[in-house]
Amino acid sequence: MTNDSHSVQIIILNGAPRSGKSSIARAIQEHFEGPWINLGVDSYNAMTPKRYLPGIGLRPGGERPDLEELVPFFYAALYESIAIHASLGLNVVADLGHHDSYSQPLGILSDCARRLEDFPVLFVGVRCPIETIMQRRDIVQEGRETLYLSATEEVPIPEPVQRWQDEVHRPGIYDMEVDTSVLTPLECAEAIRHQLDLGIPEPSAFERIAGVR
Repeated sequence: MTNDSHSVQIIILNGAPRSGKSSIARAIQEHFEGPWINLGVDSYNAMTPKRYLPGIGLRPGGERPDLEELVPFFYAALYESIAIHASLGLNVVADLGHHDSYSQPLGILSDCARRLEDFPVLFVGVRCPIETIMQRRDIVQEGRETLYLSATEEVPIPEPVQRWQDEVHRPGIYDMEVDTSVLTPLECAEAIRHQLDLGIPEPSAFERIAGVR
């Protein structure tokens, strides 16, 4: 392996739960050349003690201020781990749901961007209409049976789901976006590969975000 920071690739997929991020990450791992390590929310939370969950998956709305003081440290540790993997020549794809809708702004995304300033990062917004997300929430996934709120006749779109939709794409600065309601995970992955072949735009999304205070 190599420690040349410009010979590796880092892809950060950002979107709401059930928007299709994990499926795109798997497609990248299966179809892209070389080893791609997934350091996303699911893998990180699997290492997080249960009493501190949902950890970096803490949803918008400031519902758990008792956990918020730890979230920036969790994210910092995750992004430092991404940097270490990349410095060793390992490509990284991370499917995450960044937002700043806590009980008070925490500025996590800009801090994370600064931690990867020595590496090329493609920041991808994973879009999906809320109607499609609600349909996906009704599909039972093994091990996730109680993870997602579903629609009811009285509440067709639960408030926490709407908050994710409203907050996860702020500020909405991306290198590219994909819509998983019109593209399959593999098609999204191929669009991402095409952008990587063209090159990450300059200045990159993370370079612009890192300058946000």
